[in-house]
Amino acid sequence: MSALAPIILTVLPLMTSEIKSDETVVFYPVFARLDGDAAAWTFRVHGKIYEPEQGSWRRGLGVATLRRALRVEKDTPEAETFDRRVRLFLVDNEGGKEIAVRIGPAVYPAGTSGANGHFEAAIRLPAAEAEKLLGRRPAAGPWIRLEAVTRQRDRRRFTGRVQLIGREGLSIISDIDDTIKHTQVRQRSQMLANTFLREFKPVPGMAALYQRAARAGAAVHYVSGSPWQLYEPLEAFCRREGFPPGSFHLKHFRLKDSTALDVLGSQEDYKAGHIEPILAAFPGRRFLLVGDSGEQDPEIYGRLARQHPEQVAAVWIRNVTVEKADSPRMRAAFEGVAPNRWRLFDRAGELEALLDALTARREAPPQQGLMAS
Repeated sequence: MSALAPIILTVLPLMTSEIKSDETVVFYPVFARLDGDAAAWTFRVHGKIYEPEQGSWRRGLGVATLRRALRVEKDTPEAETFDRRVRLFLVDNEGGKEIAVRIGPAVYPAGTSGANGHFEAAIRLPAAEAEKLLGRRPAAGPWIRLEAVTRQRDRRRFTGRVQLIGREGLSIISDIDDTIKHTQVRQRSQMLANTFLREFKPVPGMAALYQRAARAGAAVHYVSGSPWQLYEPLEAFCRREGFPPGSFHLKHFRLKDSTALDVLGSQEDYKAGHIEPILAAFPGRRFLLVGDSGEQDPEIYGRLARQHPEQVAAVWIRNVTVEKADSPRMRAAFEGVAPNRWRLFDRAGELEALLDALTARREAPPQQGLMAS
């Protein structure tokens, strides 16, 4: 998602969305920040409009490639999960649709959908209106609701959420695959099975750790190389397992024959491009970056820690590659980063004291940088 632009959009009370009866809208959770004079909250509403695929979706080349690779057998629980997940990649995206949303009594334009069905627009919500909606003065953490404005005879409700995040405090930027959810990205067959055949399973202890941070006032941003098509099952997984709500920042992906087996793909360029705008939106906040060693998180997070030393308070990397903190890779990834600002960990329980130090605005003990051999 691009950086928040200081655009003021005109409120259009009579505007409605171009949503047909066979079309569906999903809104992705986003964050809002205070503008310069604290007169308004600004954010980018983001969603997708599509028509569920009911026809010959099973005959697609991408589906056939995945089915062969996974050896999906008919009339099994795995086949049911496969059908349910892969359908999310094969909907008919609806382009050129103008969407409007209602927030409280006002209606705002939410953008025109592109060829991939996604729409985005900047919205400026007066701070006084946000206070009315919440019944109190907003602090970091509360959520407000928005809703698509449908046509008069359309009784369906498509809703979304916006988190109001203050200028100061602690925010967690978290990866998903192999950081909070078992995916096994480094083993392609297991990665595909965990993505398309099996129920998502959490990494033990991570939900409790994030809840501990949320209770201390931390906001969460889930930044992952998973495709947007998996947003709904991923959000349901986070809710079911007790992860705190947060904004989602996923990847655009099209299921084709040549890319069907690379559904997660490389994250080198993608992640920094999504994290940088979050850092830019909150120059006064401190950030905890949480990822894993399975892909490029150490390199990406280490570079961000060097580039933004005043903002990146700590980097935590879940060790899924059985490496040591003094390995050549880790030393290179975190070169120039103070030892007390990063940690390679095996279990979530190792991080509780470090988290308490961060939320209390204390520095982590210097010896925590390197994991014991």
